[in-house]
Amino acid sequence: MKRFFVVLSIILVLLLSSCSNGIGNTSNSPNFSNVSQRGLVVSFIDVGQGDAILIKTPNGKFVLVDSGSQKEREKFFKFMEKQNIESFDAVIATHPHEDHIGNLDEIISNYKVLNIYMPKVTSNTATFRNLIQAIKSKNLKIKNAYKGVKFDLDGVKFEFLAPNSKKYEDLNNYSAVIKITYFDRSFILMGDAEKLSEGEIQKNNGDLRADVIKIGHHGSSSSSSKFFIRVVSPKYAVISCGKYNDYGHPHKETIKLLNDFKINILRTDINGTIIFNTDGKNIKILTDK
Repeated sequence: MKRFFVVLSIILVLLLSSCSNGIGNTSNSPNFSNVSQRGLVVSFIDVGQGDAILIKTPNGKFVLVDSGSQKEREKFFKFMEKQNIESFDAVIATHPHEDHIGNLDEIISNYKVLNIYMPKVTSNTATFRNLIQAIKSKNLKIKNAYKGVKFDLDGVKFEFLAPNSKKYEDLNNYSAVIKITYFDRSFILMGDAEKLSEGEIQKNNGDLRADVIKIGHHGSSSSSSKFFIRVVSPKYAVISCGKYNDYGHPHKETIKLLNDFKINILRTDINGTIIFNTDGKNIKILTDK
């Protein structure tokens, strides 16, 4: 019996120490009731092959960055409906690819949106036209997303690091890249920005260090140069991609690079929705797989 209690004590110690590093898991689909209502919450929503990031500020204001593809509409809105959102202080469309803006027209139509940010580029697709029509129907004025634009919400600083140029051959390089800072902790969201844009960001910005980076272009080898990752020097890398996607994302070159830098990798195709909660000093992580 004494031996049983010794073993039980060791198990309890191990369980408690595993929780102390701020990394946890939940078997159910996570929502903000699973994490502290205080501080900054950044949710990388599992929308398959696409991007959708929901940010909640310390006082309960919301910012949405992209919305995934219409193919994943049900999964996206299932998560959104659990968050008790009445309005968005900002909606950001990183660039006009369908796997990023597929559900933004519904967001604009069905929620109160105070500000919308988009890079100055258009696309001749039904998805883009639907988004523009929804924006016009709400009499919203699009704010240009480009390097140097900033706004603050509840002590959380949002700064656009890109795009840096007016014209690119590749639509991905128009991606709005955002750095989010809350006290000592920061996140960089890369959209689909590729190595060309990364080089411009390095050249035109100062401190690029961040605790978390949302890897560009779903982990494609066309993004995430060694030099850029070294400058950002993140502890965590998030890759948003679909399981068994047609593009082979994330590419093995990107995974090798992140492993070489000993960066903790979290993937929506493996971990499901990934939620970061920080008080500006400590970071806790929840996943639903």
